[in-house]
Formats: sequence, C-alpha cells, structure tokens
Amino acid sequence: MTTYYSVQKTKWSQNNPTENINTNEQTGKVRIAYALYEAAGEANGSVFEMFNLPNGARILEGTLTHDAMGGSTTLSVGHAAYTSSAGATVALDVDEYKAAAASTGIVTVAIAVTSALGRNSIVDANADGLPVTVVLAGGAGTGTIELQMLYVVD
Repeated sequence: MTTYYSVQKTKWSQNNPTENINTNEQTGKVRIAYALYEAAGEANGSVFEMFNLPNGARILEGTLTHDAMGGSTTLSVGHAAYTSSAGATVALDVDEYKAAAASTGIVTVAIAVTSALGRNSIVDANADGLPVTVVLAGGAGTGTIELQMLYVVD
C-alpha cells in the first residue's frame, strides 16, 4: 500500500524544513457574512450588493434564502466589479457562486457548492474586498432576500 500526502500534510510533516500552513487552510477561524434586503418591486436586472468579503478569505459555502419574488423572476449570486490585490479591474460576474434559478417560491438554496461555483476559492481583492451580489432577472421582484457565506481568514 502506498501513502500519499496532501499539499498541507507535506508542508507540515514531509518537508525539511517544515513549512507553515496558511491559516485559511488549517487552524483558521470560520466567519460568517450575512445580509438582508427587502425588495419592493425592483426592476429586472437589479443588482443588490449584499456584503464584501476580505482579501485572503477562503470561501467555504453559503445559502440564499428568499420569498416568492414574482411570477417569472430568477435570482443569481455573484460579485460586482472590483479591484484585485494587484490593482487590476475584475468585471461583474452575476453567477460566480450560483446560476440564475427561479425565485417564484419561498426557498433556501446552497451557494458556492462546487469548485466551479467558488467553493474553496480565495478572495484576491484590494482593501475594499470582494462585493458579493444577488441579481434579479426575469421581471420585477418583491420580497425578502437573505444571503450568508461562511469563510476563513485567520
């Protein structure tokens, strides 16, 4: 039987000298970002900036909870345009963490559920952080939108 080591286990016990493991990989504190928005008939294409995640945060997972927003509405979770830690502009991405899905009923759905949807990604932003958004499409929407994300920084 062959034993294999993860990158972090290699740093900790196989390298000589041993290396530090980033706190967003081990021994870090899990934090929560939470925001609530009460939509009152906002138009198709509305972007709701919910909160900013700090530079270096490792995104773990999250949830989007909403009321029945309207007959043909959808909600997606992404980020607004921001500046990277290197000073480059990063464009708006409306569905970085969750693709648009019907918001016609009261529901709670998982976000950042796969690596393709940002799970375990590390925020690379300037001091302003990464502005996480919810985008309304398909029609005007009314109701409560709640977003929460768990992340690790230190």
